[in-house]
Amino acid sequence: MRRIAQDGIDEVRIARIAMDAGVSAALVHYHFESRDSLLAEALEWSYELAGDTRTLDPGPQAGAPKRLAAMIEQCLPLPGHQRDDFMLWVELWLRAARKPDLRPTAARLYSRMHDWFAEVIAQGVDAGELGPCDPGSTADFVVALLDGYGVRALVEDPALDVATARREVWEALAARVGIDA
Repeated sequence: MRRIAQDGIDEVRIARIAMDAGVSAALVHYHFESRDSLLAEALEWSYELAGDTRTLDPGPQAGAPKRLAAMIEQCLPLPGHQRDDFMLWVELWLRAARKPDLRPTAARLYSRMHDWFAEVIAQGVDAGELGPCDPGSTADFVVALLDGYGVRALVEDPALDVATARREVWEALAARVGIDA
């Protein structure tokens, strides 16, 4: 995952991945029939690793607003693993736009992220912590905001750093769900 994030899927050398993993290049080729399958598996692994981070979610007792704030934090390209993870998503967007074989991977990962947000939003609406809204469309809204603002923060746009991205996403989501930002 780190090597693809650093070099890009088109530039990464399988021999370098094998060396980083302490295995032979032949073994990497045996398990991954193409760069696309390598990217898809790296994304799945990265998503699962991010899922481990999601255990840092303050939990239902903290309430939907705090949980949503923590979720937004986990989806921004912060230094380290989160930046690498975001780089993999950028690789996926580019490849899936050109290669239909990767579109199911993109759809599956986006569906999981959508469901994660929609579940917390629905719980917040049911508990009266959030105003009435459609959890599904609101989840799509926040994921789109994270993608857009995240890319600008990732490319170090001088007008939009991660802190500004965090604030903008949170303020837009808070307005949509009827809570004070």
